[in-house]
Amino acid sequence: MRRSRDPFAVDLTPELIIRAYQAGIFPMAESADAPDLFWVCPEKRGIVPLDAFHISKSLRKTLRTHPYRVTVDSDFEAVIEGCARPAPDRDSTWINPEIRRLYGALFLRGHVHTVEVWDGSDLVGGLYGLALGAAFFGESMFHTRTDCSKIAMANLLLRLRAGGYRLCDTQFITDHLKTFGAVEIAREDYELRLADALRHRGDFFAVDQAESAQPR
Repeated sequence: MRRSRDPFAVDLTPELIIRAYQAGIFPMAESADAPDLFWVCPEKRGIVPLDAFHISKSLRKTLRTHPYRVTVDSDFEAVIEGCARPAPDRDSTWINPEIRRLYGALFLRGHVHTVEVWDGSDLVGGLYGLALGAAFFGESMFHTRTDCSKIAMANLLLRLRAGGYRLCDTQFITDHLKTFGAVEIAREDYELRLADALRHRGDFFAVDQAESAQPR
């Protein structure tokens, strides 16, 4: 994994973040308390193939029967707070104030999207990521109830496929993502897929439009 830091002091802007993703790199922080960011360009990139992702039989049943309410783009601040919060499987995260500022600005511009899973008024799972063209770059997810991050991820993947997206970038892969069919590909392959996805346009809300057009 390549990391680089700009030797000159520059103010990061939402526009710079977009250009970085278009070039195949993304920012991270060393920790939630770190004052700055560094650029990352992995030798191997994690993706979930949108034409062949996997939803297990048990998760399909959960999606049909769970009691939760799933929304999109309804509470960015709560989602990124949930993603930044320590959890049993992680002591800390890389989401620092600069990440919150930049991705919050991109959310207001419509480039960042969230998926939320609610139990009443309690946010019990969610994720966020950046959309450009027909590429979606997943950033982070969390859950406080069993399977709620899986519910969010499954809803995201179904949404991306319905919206004509061509690339779902997960940056790295985890055992959790492997259950959806995530694989690692070489940087050269990733760059070809990214270039193709950026030439097209995905519709993050196509599935909502299709559902609203159904007869009642």
